[in-house]
Amino acid sequence: MITLRIEHPISDFDTWKAAFDRDPADRRASGVLHYTICRPLDDPRFVTIDLDFATVAEAEGLLATMTRVWASGVAAPALAGTPYTRILQPVEVVELAP
Repeated sequence: MITLRIEHPISDFDTWKAAFDRDPADRRASGVLHYTICRPLDDPRFVTIDLDFATVAEAEGLLATMTRVWASGVAAPALAGTPYTRILQPVEVVELAP
C-alpha cells in the first residue's frame, strides 16, 4: 500500500470539504483505494489527507492532477497556503488491539 499524504492550511473547513467532495481529480478513477481526512484538535484551519493506492505511479499521477487543481482558485476555494505532500511506503504495520 502506498499513501499520498497531503497537508495544508484552509480558510474554512465546510468550504474546503464541499470542494473536496466535488472530487475534481476523480479519486476512484485515479486509483485511490480509500482515504482518511484528519484535522488537528488545536488547529481547525488545517487538514491532513491520506490517500491510499496500490502503486507509486497512481499516487504520483494523482499528485500531478492535484497540483493543477490547487492552481485553480475555483477548484480549491478554501486553500489557504501551499500544500505539503509526501508519498509514503509503510515499513511496518502492527495491530495491538484485539
